[in-house]
Amino acid sequence: MRFSRLMAVAGASALVLGASACSSTGGKPDSNGGGMGAGSADTPRATIAMITHEVPGDSFWDLVRKGAETAAKKDNIELRYSNDPEAPNQANLVQTAVDSGVQGIAITLAKPDAMKSVVEAATAKGIPVVAFNAGADAWQAMGVKEFFGQDEYIAGQGAGKRLAAEGAKKAICVIHEQGHVGLESRCAGVKNTFPATEVLNVNGKDMPSVESTITAKLQQDPGVDYIVTLGAPFALTAVQSVKNAGSKAKVGTFDTNAALVNAIKGGDVQWAVDQQPFLQGYLAVDSLWLYLNNGNVLGGGQPTLTGPSFIDKTNIDAVAKYAEAGTR
Repeated sequence: MRFSRLMAVAGASALVLGASACSSTGGKPDSNGGGMGAGSADTPRATIAMITHEVPGDSFWDLVRKGAETAAKKDNIELRYSNDPEAPNQANLVQTAVDSGVQGIAITLAKPDAMKSVVEAATAKGIPVVAFNAGADAWQAMGVKEFFGQDEYIAGQGAGKRLAAEGAKKAICVIHEQGHVGLESRCAGVKNTFPATEVLNVNGKDMPSVESTITAKLQQDPGVDYIVTLGAPFALTAVQSVKNAGSKAKVGTFDTNAALVNAIKGGDVQWAVDQQPFLQGYLAVDSLWLYLNNGNVLGGGQPTLTGPSFIDKTNIDAVAKYAEAGTR
């Protein structure tokens, strides 16, 4: 069902894209767009703001932003990207976008309570708001039009089932941002299907601290034989912690980046739960273009799911070529 819904969205977007590309370029590939280029829409220029809870240095957001920029280029959109991991500061960025008169806003809802008032301010001015990546349980109640991402609890359940299938005995689930509803849901899902899971909170803004905290936990509890991290950079750090502690614990993670591809190939990381961040960024911008130009709303009141799916040694080669291009 999820796959069918996603393909329906992709198909609808492709049809509109195809029509606009032919009208503006005669169907010829965009010489400046590389392999992703398909011409540019001849719809009126619009400005869209994208505001995320990105922590500087987290490569996950490079993929989100590249997807958003790809859609913006195709759709004749001026994209204004900004980010702040602190919820009040992110809310201020949204308010600034509202005050500047943008035509659409795409946001993440890692801490939805802090975003409620600014979303209301946007909708009161008739500015459409879509959400992606975080906030799957909150967006509808806030008046957000669409959501693109994965159900984090279900994704966590999938990871927990994988731990059980691999014969794990005890796992730690590493949360790198306390209070982030999506990360907490992931670990709750893992624990639901693999009860021998302990949550370990770390300071994701300080990677040396992350490394030392995981190392200390492994030294303190040698029974831990699996580490589940919630982002690719933290998985790579956990690999180093395993070496530091002289542990035999395996590492699995959520989310990917180019460096993680090599870690999976080399066996340092066993698998990654992929939510397709490039696609999330692309759909967030493209959906606003569709709404502004044709009144379209995707998903029928339900989230449009971009994951989860597993990446491991069985399919890493298929993913690697896209990772090399900076889109996976």
